[in-house]
Formats: sequence, structure tokens, C-alpha cells
Amino acid sequence: MSSRAYEHPADRSALVALRKLTGFDTVFKTLSGMLPERSLRLLFLSDSVRVSERQFAELHHMLLDACAILDLERVPPMYVSQDPQPNAMCIGLDQPIIVVTTGLVDLLDEEEMRAVVGHEVGHALSGHAVYRTILLFLTSIAVRVAWIPLGNVAIMAIVTALREWFRKSELSADRAGLLVGQDLDASLRGLMKLAGGHNLHRMNVDAFLEQAEEYEAGGDLRDSVLKILNVLPRTHPFAAVRAAELKKWSLTRDYQRLCDGHYPRRDEDGETRITDSFRESAGHYAQTVRNGRDPLMKLVNDVATGAGDLGGKLRDFATGGGRPRRPGPNGSTGSGTTGGSGGPGGPDGPRDSGERG
Repeated sequence: MSSRAYEHPADRSALVALRKLTGFDTVFKTLSGMLPERSLRLLFLSDSVRVSERQFAELHHMLLDACAILDLERVPPMYVSQDPQPNAMCIGLDQPIIVVTTGLVDLLDEEEMRAVVGHEVGHALSGHAVYRTILLFLTSIAVRVAWIPLGNVAIMAIVTALREWFRKSELSADRAGLLVGQDLDASLRGLMKLAGGHNLHRMNVDAFLEQAEEYEAGGDLRDSVLKILNVLPRTHPFAAVRAAELKKWSLTRDYQRLCDGHYPRRDEDGETRITDSFRESAGHYAQTVRNGRDPLMKLVNDVATGAGDLGGKLRDFATGGGRPRRPGPNGSTGSGTTGGSGGPGGPDGPRDSGERG
């Protein structure tokens, strides 16, 4: 199986954009020779528990199953590391290493954990481990050289681009986890637990998905900007958004075809043109803009189709005109004053004093 079978279009386009970032090739080549991969392996070997037939045997069997399902010939070493924070990662340059924390092992049940193992094997098959390792290393460097203005800006530009790509790569790996586990409910439960902890009996998957729908559709343009600012420092998309994306993909014909055994093969990868990936990614983004319920996406679509009043909408964004009016003394939703050629709530109508600025 080729990793193209499950990779999210946004993952591939973000990786292409990352590789085109000025200075990235130089940084990549330099760090590839500098990163202490041997030291990293020795660290986990000495201070974590290596998964095998004799240690965490159930995880070992999940790992073998995941590699068999995704056709990953070289089974990556897997370690359990003592850390109460639920987390898993696939890192390394020449050979990927999978690490899961005790917090994650304790949090998830067997089927939820199977999806996580499949998720990390998906990262390995897609070659994500190299960039993830560089991201971890650069994040550490950015902290150390923060006092150097130019160095900090240059490094943070690459770190920001890496994070943008990695957030998209998580959507691809979630799909790989679903292919391995073949249990959508387990995958969604796992994501819900990452957001809300182990109190599964006090949570509901349908309600969790409704949160994602509200997040995607709610608010005005200012909320859209705040969403972007909130996600910028993160390496992972928000759990509710990941759950909604995975649920959406599970209902597609593409997913069903993969389950039926129809998928692209790695020996065909050389025949795949990069323009095909660009076209697929462009189609994905165009559809996202057309069908998106986010106010910013609607504005982009309106402007692109010539159907929107860009000036008016930007003015509403800046002044708060897109928000609901407070009821006036007579029950109306005006500003509490009379007059104004645009009428209450109109573009040229009077503004409530509480909605300025």
C-alpha cells in the first residue's frame, strides 16, 4: 500500500509549501547531519521500556498487525516512556522510532490504543518522522536563541511552517489509524478522551462531534481570526476538529474502496506526477472554501465569486457590525437611537456604543 492511499490532500500541499520555504533546504541538510539520532536511540533504550513479546506484549501484537495492514516491511522499534501526559510520537531519521507515554497507555482501551498504534505506523510509512524530529530540535533551538532577533525570526519562520505541515499530517495519520483499527467509534472515543480525560461514562461522542460543528460554523470574522491565532503554536489540530474530519472521511467512497482492497501501490509512486498532487490539493481547498461554514471561508468564497461586498464586510468585521443587536426599550433590535439612512443594523445605520472599536 502506498501512503497516498490515506494521506490528506492538505498534508501533501503543506509539505510542498514547506520545502519551498526560503532556507529550509539548507537547514534540513545541516540538521540531518547534526541531529544525534544514535544518542536518541540510546536514550530510549536506557530510560524507557522497549515493546516486545515479553514487555507490553499486547502493544507488540498491535504494532505487528498495523505494519502488516499498512504493508510497512520494516517494523519500527516501539517504546513506552514514563510520562503522565498522554502522548505518542514517531521520530527518527534513518529508522523511525515510535514512543507512547504511560499516560496514553493508561487512558485508552485496547481498540482505542490500536488506532493510535496505526496512527504512528502511518506517520512512519509516510516518512513524517524526519520532519517531526527536525521540528522538535528546532523548537528547542528557538528557545535557546530567542535573544538573537534575526536568528529567532529565521528559525521561528521554519518552525511555524513545520507546525502547519504537521497539523495537516495528523489528519493523514488519523486515517491510517482508522484503516488499522477498522473501528470508527474507537478512534473517535480516543480523540474525545484526549480532550476530556478518562471519564468516558460522562461524555458522549455525538455531543463531541456537535462541538466540532459549532466550532467550525460559529461566530463572526473575528472568531475566524482568533481560531487561526489559537492554532498557530500547536503541533496538533484540536481534538474535536480531528474527530469531525475523520468521521467525514469514513463516509466517503475513497475510504470504502480502501476497505475493499482497492488502493494505490508503492511501486506505482514513481509514475505519480507532482501536478496530480497539486491538482488534488487545490480541489480540496476549493471545496473547503465553497462548502465551509466558517465566516472567513464564506467571505473568501463571496469575494472569489464576486458576490460579496468586501468593503462592507470588512467594515463590519472592524466595527462589530456582524454581531446581533441588543434589544431596545421597545423590544426592537436597533441601536437604541433613531434615524440613519441605513436603518437599524444596516451598513450605514447607527452603531451601539458598546460595539465600537
